[in-house]
Amino acid sequence: MKCPFCGYEESKVIDSRPTDEGERIRRRRECISCAKRFTTYEIIESVPVIVVKKDKSREVFDRDKLFNGMLRACEKRPVSIETLEKAIDNIEAELQNSLDREVTSLHIGELAMEKLKEIDEVAYVRFASVYRQFKDINTFMDELSKLLREK
Repeated sequence: MKCPFCGYEESKVIDSRPTDEGERIRRRRECISCAKRFTTYEIIESVPVIVVKKDKSREVFDRDKLFNGMLRACEKRPVSIETLEKAIDNIEAELQNSLDREVTSLHIGELAMEKLKEIDEVAYVRFASVYRQFKDINTFMDELSKLLREK
């Protein structure tokens, strides 16, 4: 951290505490060169994940949209909201931890299907039928056959 008084690039932290909102950390620093004290604030930089849709349009990742789609697939199934939220947390963490700031909706759909396959196979098939836009019963049967072979 550069000293605002002398411009020296090293300082030591004297005191550190969260602000009232808990969104930032207030740090009291002392310059190693001139010994003057100054205050800095540290915040977490959140870079949004941009979703590139099939029509090439872009929008900010919406956790609620993913949740609603997966919830619809799990309707009347023995899947708790906590299990679903944990799966979405994992998907969101994977997206945030990747170095890509843009991700395709196709990739997000594949991640959701992977999680649903682990949670509930019926929910997985429901989600896949909408997501992959099954055209007829044969496409549906192909997906079921693939699922049975994996077992």
